[in-house]
Amino acid sequence: MKICILVFICLISIIGFSQNNYIVKTDDGRRVLLKADYTWEYIDVETSKSNTIAKEISIPEENDSCILSDDFVEPQLNKKIQAQLKKGRATIDHVKAKVAKEYNCSVEDVLLTSVLEQKSKATYYFCVKGKEVAYKRVGNSIIEKKKLF
Repeated sequence: MKICILVFICLISIIGFSQNNYIVKTDDGRRVLLKADYTWEYIDVETSKSNTIAKEISIPEENDSCILSDDFVEPQLNKKIQAQLKKGRATIDHVKAKVAKEYNCSVEDVLLTSVLEQKSKATYYFCVKGKEVAYKRVGNSIIEKKKLF
């Protein structure tokens, strides 16, 4: 019985390892992605200048500035969640202090614009020195939320 289980686990692992994609370099220096479904594509494809210029024109510039009205009030957070986060030093005051430290400003300059908060995780959006930034909390860890695109 033990031998059957061992053989089964070995077969499953061999099948799993055989499904990988590979990157190979050709003789002329271009990189090619060999896929598991027996297809391939170039990784380093050069585009013409006219094509890249058209793309640059069509993409609007992103504006990260935040403009708040004079009567803006920060949103209220759940007091039960904030009380639980006090032990791990992850309350909104701690998050604001971290943002202020990273952007070299005072805590009063950091304004909370919106929040998505749960007990285990949260996403905070701040206005710091006229720039909109986002931070996320997972448990008691607080890090800046990076944009993928």
